Amino acid sequence: MSRIGKKPVAIPSGVTVSLNGSELTAKGPKGELAMSFVPEVEVSQDDSGIVVKPVNDTKRARSMWGMQRTMVANIFEGVTNGYSKKLQIAGVGYRAAMKGSSLNLQLGYSHDIDFPVPAGLKIETPDQTTIIISGIDKQAVGETAAKIREFRKPEPYKGKGIKYEGEYIFRKEGKKK
Repeated sequence: MSRIGKKPVAIPSGVTVSLNGSELTAKGPKGELAMSFVPEVEVSQDDSGIVVKPVNDTKRARSMWGMQRTMVANIFEGVTNGYSKKLQIAGVGYRAAMKGSSLNLQLGYSHDIDFPVPAGLKIETPDQTTIIISGIDKQAVGETAAKIREFRKPEPYKGKGIKYEGEYIFRKEGKKK
């Protein structure tokens, strides 16, 4: 039994929800998000909120049960508060700046990298070594942060590269003579 799936998702104040079969749409102060459910779960709305239940007792239905419930909770969190990820850049000459509607990255390559900002997201650079990605879709924010980090992953010898805020980089000792 899914412990997280048993709990109903409370609808926050200021959020309007419409449930049409297997399609859920939530509209809040930050925007509007929609999702469709897999056929292995059934969704209903009652006075305590949105309730997700498995259709049968198969392994897939049980695994989808908790995940679909968490996705509904993520949608409600996104339309009320939004999500953000912070990236830190470490390295001599490594920097980031917004150039119009794209993020310009100088990461030690022979060329600059221009990363176009995806629709629905906002990227800020408060200083040259910090990138803040924010939006209402948790999956899009995380995926964009991962794509930017992929340009220059942090390396273990000098610690240069792009890392998430709070991420620990395991440092290695170099060669000894």
